[in-house]
This record gives sequence, structure tokens and C-alpha cells, in this order.
Amino acid sequence: MDGTIFIGGGGENYGDKQGLLLKYANRHGLVAGATGTGKTVTLQIMAESFAAQGVPVFLSDVKGDLSGLAKAGSAGFKLHEAFTSRAEKIGFDDYSYDAFPVTFWDLYGDQGHPIRTTVSEMGPLLLSRLLELTDAQEGVLNIAFRVADEQGLGLLDLKDLQALLVWVGENAKDLSLRYGNVSTASIGAIQRALLVLENQGGHKLFGEPALELSDIMRTDTDGRGRISILASDKLMGAPRLYATFLLWLLSELFEELPEVGDPDKPKLVFFFDEAHLLFDDAPKALVDKVEQVARLIRSKGVGVYFVTQNPADVPEDILGQLGNRIQHALRAFTAKDRRALKQAAETYRDNPRFSTEDAIREVGVGEAVTSFLEAKGAPGVVERTLIRPPSSQLGPIEPSERKALIDASPIAGKYETLQDRESAYEVLTKRAADAAKEAEEAERREEEAESAAEREYRAGRRYSGSKVGRSTSRRKSSGGFGKAVTDVVIKELKGTTGKRIVRGILGSLFKGR
Repeated sequence: MDGTIFIGGGGENYGDKQGLLLKYANRHGLVAGATGTGKTVTLQIMAESFAAQGVPVFLSDVKGDLSGLAKAGSAGFKLHEAFTSRAEKIGFDDYSYDAFPVTFWDLYGDQGHPIRTTVSEMGPLLLSRLLELTDAQEGVLNIAFRVADEQGLGLLDLKDLQALLVWVGENAKDLSLRYGNVSTASIGAIQRALLVLENQGGHKLFGEPALELSDIMRTDTDGRGRISILASDKLMGAPRLYATFLLWLLSELFEELPEVGDPDKPKLVFFFDEAHLLFDDAPKALVDKVEQVARLIRSKGVGVYFVTQNPADVPEDILGQLGNRIQHALRAFTAKDRRALKQAAETYRDNPRFSTEDAIREVGVGEAVTSFLEAKGAPGVVERTLIRPPSSQLGPIEPSERKALIDASPIAGKYETLQDRESAYEVLTKRAADAAKEAEEAERREEEAESAAEREYRAGRRYSGSKVGRSTSRRKSSGGFGKAVTDVVIKELKGTTGKRIVRGILGSLFKGR
């Protein structure tokens, strides 16, 4: 099937061969179905097919199963007979086992190349979503980013942002006059959220070298697209971090890639597994942003495929943009499940040969109800489809095999060493040190001047004799209680406590320079 991603079909009670036209693959899609119905295998065969056509793929490996894409299947596999039988049944005449070029990525750097961005690139909107901030706290974070831009403070990692928030807190009064209220309570809440994120390992996401998009859009020497696999089994322990990172990557693709219109095949296909995590409790502003990106990114040549259990997990405005659909079985045990099943069935173009609702309920493991865009981008009639078997290994490869592939990767060594160039943390730390040094120098000069005055006073008394005039005595005694307090304060300022007070006051003044 030239220019087509072969999905499956054929056999008794099934329609003709079903395929996804490459020229409409950037019109996005949906892979849905209950747990255990075959979504992961469908994701695997789609990645294989796109790669074979020279299209780079980015996907997340939530269960740890998809590393098998890097290794060819074998006749010794327990499902070999079932696979070959199915291939014959659906007319998959050139079915064979094969391995595909894979690049492994891991936010934590354990199961793949480290993958990072900077705090500046993430931006205040996505960071607010990641940190679960209130509107007021998000406003303070926006102010912090504005200050960083105005003062040329690079925000690369979490310690840069933490240092900037300290500075914002120290200068809250001045900033509030210009930008609106900057409360210490909001700053404290943001700092606590950053601490939680750091404890979850989120600090490893931020830093340099940051990901270059070209490294997930590579083709191999034989012209096949490389499949970038993000290890997400550990990352799923921090679902908000997982969803925010993938959304950031999607928005970066949208902002950086040039317009290409409707290419003959996509420049990249992006699979968003566990897509419900993106929309759970998401504020409307974020959902609107995702809708905008989904609507416009196809003109950049990127196809986005949401993988989830139920189509209802995806907001209607976004669901309406997903033209290519593979629906595995949905289980309808409750009234809510039945309503969701009926709603899912209504989104397909009816086939007079069967009830779509019944088909979605009845299809078995490895089967699906499918609908793909046809000529002129019109939705195709829904069909029951046997999904083709994978050519690569079903299940994960060995850790030693993964390590060998990471070491032999074309980007090996590029991201492994963390860089820490001068940024907000270093600049603000230096400002604080300079301010403290200048405050100490001012204090030293003041003490020297005070000592000189005392020496002159003592010298004056020595030369004038020990007899003190009545007017002088009256002036000394007239100070009373106020003079005593002043003496105590001066004594304290000469001590360690006083030095801390003076340094703190002057430090806040000089840090603004």
C-alpha cells in the first residue's frame, strides 16, 4: 500500500485492508481502548510503519514494553504461529521480522540519554501547571519571569528560579508598586512547590545542554525514521511532571518548526500516551492552549496521536480535530460506561453492515474499530479491523542490550555531562556578596571615623585639664534616658549583632544595582 500506513483488516466479518494515508497523517489521531485490549501493540505497529516510511517518531514508554522496537521478533516467540496466521488472514503478504532504529531518552538519565529543557523555555504558564499554583501565585511567577527578562538573568535550572524568587521577595515593595502585589506568602508557596518538584526528581528536567529538536527528528543512514522512546515507567510516579514535559515538547515543536503546509508525509509523529493526564484538572487556559497547538501544528508537518482508555478523556474541541481513529474495546459495566460507549460510537461515520456501538463493545484483543481520513480529508466509514502483528520484538529488550544501543547512538555523549554556566543564581549570588562586602567596607570606614573622633575628644580633655566646666556637665547630664538608649544602640552596632543588621539593610539596597 504505497503512501499508506498499513493497520490491518481482512478476514471474515471484517472489511478490506485498512490503512492510514501518509499525506493525512498530520491530521492527528486517537488510539483508545480499555486496559489489556491491545493499545500498546497498536502503538508499536504504527511506530514501525511510520519509521519504515522515513518518518521520525517520538513516543513515551509508560509500561517499559516498547524497547522491543529496537530488536527483531523471532520465530521462537510464543505468539509466532498466531502472528503468521493473522498476517496471512489479513493479506499482510510481506510480513517479516525486523528491528528499527531507536534512540532511548530518560528524564532521569538512567535508561536513556538525559533529556532537559531550561526554566526559561518552559515558561511561567507550564511551570504554574506543573507546580499546581493558584492564580495569585501564577501572577507572582509571571512577575519573576518579567524581572529576569528585564535584568538579563538567565533561568536555566531550579536553583536559578529559587534565587530569583528570593530576590523578588527582598524587593517585593518596589516590585509591587510597578507590577502589582507581590506577597511573601505567594513566594513561600512557590518555593515549597519547587521543593516538592525537586524531591520528585524534577530538577533533572531543567538545565543544559537542553534538547535540540533536530535530535528527535532524525532519519537513519538507510532512510528510515528514528524512533525516540522516552522511558516513562518511573516518570509516571510524577504524572503532572510527565504530562507537562510532553506538552512543553509539543509547544516547542509548534513554536520552532517552519510552516510546511500539507506535506506528502509528516516531518514527525508524536504519540501522547496516557493522554488523560494532560487534561485532568487542567485550567481552561491550558486546554485552550492545547487546542490551539493541535489545530495549528499540523501545518508544521507534525502529527499528534493521543493514546488513552476512553475518548471522553479528551476534550470535545480537541477530539473533533482527530481525524484518524483506532478504537479498541470499551467495557460498559456501569451506566456511566454505557453513556461513554454510546458517545464514542456517535463520533464515527456509520457502516450499514453493523452497529458501531455493538462493535466497540465486542471486539477482542488485537481487534479494533477504525476510521481513517480518505480522499480530500473526509472521514472514512467505520470498519472492524484485525490489527496486523508487529515485526519487532513484543516486550522489552534486556538492560545490557539497551545500554549497548545507548552507547552506539549517534548522539552518545552529547547530553550526558551537565553544564552549569553563569545564570541567575551566580549573578544574584555575586550581587549579594558584593553588597555585603561594600556594607562591611562602609562599616569599617564609619568605625575608623568614630575612633578618630574619640581620639580627638580624649586629646582635647588631656590638654584642657581634668576640670570640667559647669556648662559641659549640664550638657552631659541633659541627655537623660534618651542618651542612655543611644549609648546602648551604638554599643550594639559595634558588636556582631549590629553588623548583621547594617549588612542586611545595606544589602537590600545594593542588591538592586
